[in-house]
Amino acid sequence: MAEPTIVLLPGDGVGPDVTREAAACLELLAPDALLVEHAIGGHALDTVGEPLPSATLDACMEADAVFLGAVGNPRYDSAPESSRPELGLLALRQALGAWANLRPVRVHPALTDCSPLRPERVRGADLLIVSELLGGIYFGQPRALTTEPDGRHALDTMTYTESQVRRIADMGFRLARERRKRLLSVDKANVLACSRLWRAVVSEVAQDYPDVACEHALVDACTLRILTDAPDLDVLLCGNLFGDILSDEAGALCGSLGMLPSASIGDGDGGLFEPVHGSAPDLAGTGKANPVGAILSAAMLLRHALQRPDAADDLERAVDAALSDGIATPDVGGGATTTEFGDAVRARL
Repeated sequence: MAEPTIVLLPGDGVGPDVTREAAACLELLAPDALLVEHAIGGHALDTVGEPLPSATLDACMEADAVFLGAVGNPRYDSAPESSRPELGLLALRQALGAWANLRPVRVHPALTDCSPLRPERVRGADLLIVSELLGGIYFGQPRALTTEPDGRHALDTMTYTESQVRRIADMGFRLARERRKRLLSVDKANVLACSRLWRAVVSEVAQDYPDVACEHALVDACTLRILTDAPDLDVLLCGNLFGDILSDEAGALCGSLGMLPSASIGDGDGGLFEPVHGSAPDLAGTGKANPVGAILSAAMLLRHALQRPDAADDLERAVDAALSDGIATPDVGGGATTTEFGDAVRARL
């Protein structure tokens, strides 16, 4: 790909801190890429009064890839829905047609003792959470928060179509085929009609992948399995709500959400790449933010959007090497600053 354009959305809180380190890695590994910065989330609300400005959206739609640092500002926690920073992220995912979210969770050998769980519960854990992004309760309509005679009333709608479930299931099975050939589909089929449809469609798709072992689990049982049997898990297939929750829980395996990357992709090239962690405004500018998730998200960008798997492998190996050499940020027991860890990774490229 010649002269690709990557839109950087540093966002809020520690977003600019970790985006800076990821961007510096991209500049080394994709020197032909044009990196362009735009506003989103709380920063965009502060500057132009909306969470996803039209200039940002236009740039993202024309770009070869989008990198997001973080979105969220507690000053807007009680704001109307139209003025919440997170609305910009949801709208961007929808506009990009990014219907699949990939969140790999791998426990680095050097960080086994950083997990609050016993080492034998996490050692060797290497799982991939594949979540549907554009259906489910995050996008279902109607949704409302109203005041009725008997008090306030809230409504959210969970909805899935067969085609939405089928395409994410197909992706999950294809990814499992490239890994250890095991897929665990997560639902709440004992209660939710959406989950009963989910389980039925996933079972149908499984017939096209006889080489992949398919299992179903209720989400509450799966939360326990992540804590007690993580090394046995391979690919977890989830709707957006369950995937969002389980991927944060899985952060305990690594000892910090700062370790986790993600990719939101769809039918074509491109996509949205971001660390799993939130904006953590209390850490902004302190040098304590963990840039591993952001740097590994940059590796996913190289692999999935720019089709440069060798560069992605190089970046992932550099992160592993830095961690193996005992370089880490405070959240995982180290003493390195955000920039020092980024420098250590780049020195190993």
